[in-house]
Amino acid sequence: MTASYLQGDFAPVPDEISSGELAVEGVLPAELDGRYLRNGPNPLPGRDPGSWFLGDGMLHGIRLRDGRAEWYRNRWVRTGQFAGRPFLGRSGIDLSAVAANTNVIRHAGRTLALIESGLPYEVDGGLGTVGACDFGGRLTTAMTAHPKEDPRTGELHFFGYGFAPPHLTYHRADASGELVESREIPVPGPTMMHDFAITENHVVWLDLPVVFDLEMIGTGLPYRWDDGYGARVGLMPRRGDGEVRWFEVEPCYVFHVGNAWEDAAGRVVVDAVHYPRDVFVKVLEGIGGAADPAAQAGGSGLHRWTFDPVAGSAKGEALDDRPVEFPTIDDRRTGLPYTRLYAVRHGEIVKYDTATGSTVVHPTEGAPGEAVFVPRDPDGAGAEDDGWLLSLIGSRAELRVLDARDLAHVASVRLPRRVPEGFHGAWLGG
Repeated sequence: MTASYLQGDFAPVPDEISSGELAVEGVLPAELDGRYLRNGPNPLPGRDPGSWFLGDGMLHGIRLRDGRAEWYRNRWVRTGQFAGRPFLGRSGIDLSAVAANTNVIRHAGRTLALIESGLPYEVDGGLGTVGACDFGGRLTTAMTAHPKEDPRTGELHFFGYGFAPPHLTYHRADASGELVESREIPVPGPTMMHDFAITENHVVWLDLPVVFDLEMIGTGLPYRWDDGYGARVGLMPRRGDGEVRWFEVEPCYVFHVGNAWEDAAGRVVVDAVHYPRDVFVKVLEGIGGAADPAAQAGGSGLHRWTFDPVAGSAKGEALDDRPVEFPTIDDRRTGLPYTRLYAVRHGEIVKYDTATGSTVVHPTEGAPGEAVFVPRDPDGAGAEDDGWLLSLIGSRAELRVLDARDLAHVASVRLPRRVPEGFHGAWLGG
């Protein structure tokens, strides 16, 4: 019997193709000059990874320029796992034997395919694999799939977590891509930390009650909810070697943070998609099959925490009870005050005004992928929503372009075939 994560919208494509001069409905803005990339699981034909989350990484790319869609191509990330090497062998853990199937970023001229269980993989402009990236031998832990680039300094902040000590390690690369800082952050145990945040003065840690369980290896993701672990959010000074200040919060889980920033009173505000215990346990139970959090997010919602370092207080509140996932912003506002956030749910792309609480909804046929914001003028000082949203609707073989101001449909790029459900994407301008 074929597993659910190998069927329907999750079914992998069997090969790599290249196709030029794609059909466009509507008018592509001339300012869209670059490549849209999307990462996701796509196991080799005949290979069953045991979970949707473990399939070999495949990048899908669309090149836009001068109002045209010049090409589409898809390429496997040729990792150690792709070559058949085991992650855990006689000599220990091979951090290069991973799927690299979760996210893709560009920093300091390098394009990296990411997965949180191991090393990133560098790819070239045509999506060919260059090789594993360990920052010149300085990175000795895994690297999160959700690093944060500070838009003011160009620094890349990230971390690695693992099931064996050190359970959490913070890393910082400078604007040139050199890894210049690594330090262990003490946590009680092997927590699953999928995302984190930065502000102007802090790194924000999410130490939540989902922990590694050795007995669950082979059942999808080897993690379980642990009521005894506790739930807390930590604020760590970005400068110096100050200790993390922890704030207890109501037990929950967070896959993805929208943004974090500091208000005029010095309080740290964090917006994230929040899963209460019972909702997350249902998602976790489905992860062995085709349980895309964005599609299975019933009961999750956009949530806000406010942490006051002076008063030592933490406040949590729901911003919206609509079940959404994959929150995105204008990356030029990362760690800074902002008011525009985008998220997706099955059949909809949602825009939030986080200052007023108002929303705008764009309906889609099929499940929209993460909505990636592209500013009209990357070097300008335009409004947060002066630009476009790009969302890959894989089941429809479509890259949809929306005006970020009102979510009006601007154009659709027709791809040569469907794209399997996947995770995160990026716009690489130029």
